[in-house]
Amino acid sequence: MATTRTIEVELSTSGLGHDGRPQRIPLVGGDPNGRTMPASLEPELEGEHMLINIGPQHPATHGVLRLVLELDGETVVRCIPHIGYLHCGFEKIGEYRQYNQIIPWTDRDDYLNCIGNNIAFSLGAEQLFGIEITPRCTVLRVISMELSRISSHLVWMGTTGIDIGAYTPFLWSFQERENIYNLLEGWFGARLTTTGSRVGGMAADIPDGWLDGLRAFLRSFPKTLDECDRMLTRNGIWVGRTVGLGVMTPEEALNYGLSGPMIRASGVAYDVRKDFPYLDYETYDFDVPVGNTGDVYDRYLVRMEEMRQSVRIIEQALVRLPDGPVNVDDPRVILPPKHKATSEMESMIHHFKNVMEGPRPPIGESYVAVESPKGEKGYYMVSDGTSKPVRWRIRPPSFVNLSAIPKMVEGHLLSDVIAINASIDIVMGEIDR
Repeated sequence: MATTRTIEVELSTSGLGHDGRPQRIPLVGGDPNGRTMPASLEPELEGEHMLINIGPQHPATHGVLRLVLELDGETVVRCIPHIGYLHCGFEKIGEYRQYNQIIPWTDRDDYLNCIGNNIAFSLGAEQLFGIEITPRCTVLRVISMELSRISSHLVWMGTTGIDIGAYTPFLWSFQERENIYNLLEGWFGARLTTTGSRVGGMAADIPDGWLDGLRAFLRSFPKTLDECDRMLTRNGIWVGRTVGLGVMTPEEALNYGLSGPMIRASGVAYDVRKDFPYLDYETYDFDVPVGNTGDVYDRYLVRMEEMRQSVRIIEQALVRLPDGPVNVDDPRVILPPKHKATSEMESMIHHFKNVMEGPRPPIGESYVAVESPKGEKGYYMVSDGTSKPVRWRIRPPSFVNLSAIPKMVEGHLLSDVIAINASIDIVMGEIDR
């Protein structure tokens, strides 16, 4: 059973509530189920509805998303999301690539969680190959995935702040994100598109002194997070722009198939790391934060707490990081060291066959899901015994979470659409895959 933590926030100085909680002011009207409904205009004042487009080229859509809104005055009557402007085609391309050659494409899937995607795909391929990774690789993957989670949430917090009108948290969050990128660059030689994992291990082991840089980040980052917390959580403008917007009840969140912070903000404590553990996550001590109302404000609180929990996980991983190899000793999938490939005939043959033909898993299929920053991210692949998957399928949380935006914005004002869309935290590379 997942360990849950209900997030409570006290408001003492904002004047938004006498009971210590922000007041959630309902819209005018309601239905028998208690849901708020848009205020209807006086019949003599009612005019024609107007259609407007937000996007596809608009900074507040967080990518090439187009929202067609039908407005009654400034109230949203209907929302139709249009996708497909990115034309990635990752899944079809994967049918013509060897398994390790697909990993660079996962960088461009959810490009704010590159190393997390790399590892998730590698886990699925390793299940297909029947490979068990080394203990050191397991812990290093946990560290890198949690760093990627923090980095993705920092982008969300900074850009959402800009969308709503708060600029300073953007500078703070992106400075910490830069520190994470420096760590990833020191490890993999790349900052954004890391291509950091391999089937059976990692692209490289951590260099000397890298853990010292990680420990320095773990000391400084919580202070920055506390600063953002002090600026936003009890800020009257921030609370007024987020409380009561885009509410999703637990039942609605489940029916729409939401995952990640979206479903946890609605009070459903579903976390793949707890419910379907991988990489020994069941042995780590961390909490799953859940919200009470399922609005934009709760999604903010959940993501803030998730970053703190990621710090807890990384600190535990540092304590248990063992010595030893980072890659499995399996010439089917791991290239031999360069000095052996140039001096031993057998290693040269393994190197040649691995590069030119590619590793060949047995016939079968596999599906591995991980808890990405945006929700349940799954990779499904089918092998026909050749070096390339006959089918590769992505389960993208951004795509599923975005499907609920018509439900969340209808009845709200036009200006609220920006805040609600930002709270979903979408990446169009993951949607137009």
